[in-house]
Amino acid sequence: MTVKAIIFDFDGTLADTHDALLEITNRLATEFGYKPVSESELESLKNLSSREIIKRSQIAPIVIPFLLKRVKTELGKEIKNLKTIAGIETALLQLKKQGYQLGIVTSNHKDNVLIFLENNNLQSLFDFIYSGASLFGKHKILDRILKQYKLKPDEVIYVGDETRDIHAAKKSQIKVMAVGWGFNSPSVLAQHEPDFLIYHPQEMTEIANGCDRAFPTVAYQTLQLKT
Repeated sequence: MTVKAIIFDFDGTLADTHDALLEITNRLATEFGYKPVSESELESLKNLSSREIIKRSQIAPIVIPFLLKRVKTELGKEIKNLKTIAGIETALLQLKKQGYQLGIVTSNHKDNVLIFLENNNLQSLFDFIYSGASLFGKHKILDRILKQYKLKPDEVIYVGDETRDIHAAKKSQIKVMAVGWGFNSPSVLAQHEPDFLIYHPQEMTEIANGCDRAFPTVAYQTLQLKT
């Protein structure tokens, strides 16, 4: 297999939005009828799947789209102050130099992504940005990208930090690289069986360049990358 394109989630994968999103969601708690999350509770949530987190929050399903829209709007007010995940810029530059198409699929606002990329001098690295994906609808956009860019599933890797990213990639039958520096903990990511589980951005280039070889099991790959 020869990888041609690497597609990234945005929040928590490329952009360090952790503190900003926690502050925003807690600030909106009373308005949308859920309990604020403490740091200790947040650590517990990181060990749950995306669907389990929604269930535990007890937020009415009808409210979720309105909450997400508001969070994106509020994040836009903070986006100019946000930085990249440490080491991600170097990895992206290497991948681009090696000829990979780079893209972003996110449920965040496209304007937020564009402002972030420009502020961090990354705008020239990405060939496409697709935004507005529903909470569990990223696979539909991934399918559209495959068709539009005439890519085969085995020519693409999707990179994300949540269990829902893993499931979206699997629905689109593409390989998925889960990152251990984002929202979900490495342990819960491993339970959802990504093709790769990494702990530092530099490992993205090592995996992408080695994808013409057979894929190892998740357990083996995780062990190898941690040593």
